[in-house]
Amino acid sequence: MRVNFTVNGRAQQADNVWEGESLLYVLRERLGLPGSKNACEQGECGSCTVTLDGVAVCACLVAAGQAEGREVGTVEGLADGDRLSDVQQAFLDAGAVQCGFCTPGLLVQATDLLDKQPEPSDVEIREALAGNLCRCTGYEKIMDAVRLAARRKSGHD
Repeated sequence: MRVNFTVNGRAQQADNVWEGESLLYVLRERLGLPGSKNACEQGECGSCTVTLDGVAVCACLVAAGQAEGREVGTVEGLADGDRLSDVQQAFLDAGAVQCGFCTPGLLVQATDLLDKQPEPSDVEIREALAGNLCRCTGYEKIMDAVRLAARRKSGHD
């Protein structure tokens, strides 16, 4: 089957997609967008988080055919050329990136949160990031990064 959809604002087409193929596989292997990571393949870790029509989802759980005619946002679409997004820069500035495997999903999820709630409480940040697992950090630097991005976005920093 052929899947036509928009990824990071660009029209894309994937050919010869088999019925059970995941959106994650199509993004990584067919479109060459390796940012979303393939870890658990069960929607438990959040490493493959993308947005589908503006809603954060685990790409490993979305059949590629479900993306037909829809808008997909990946970590590759967060930066503006060489200029990092506010969230990406905050993750660097706060030291929230260690091995980097979970980082793409966390960046997409944090961006989604701040787009919907520009000044989230700690509880809201924890709730939004609850589906994203990190084995390297104690999550505090990740929390710091989201708080920093929120302050910068609201002009309080």
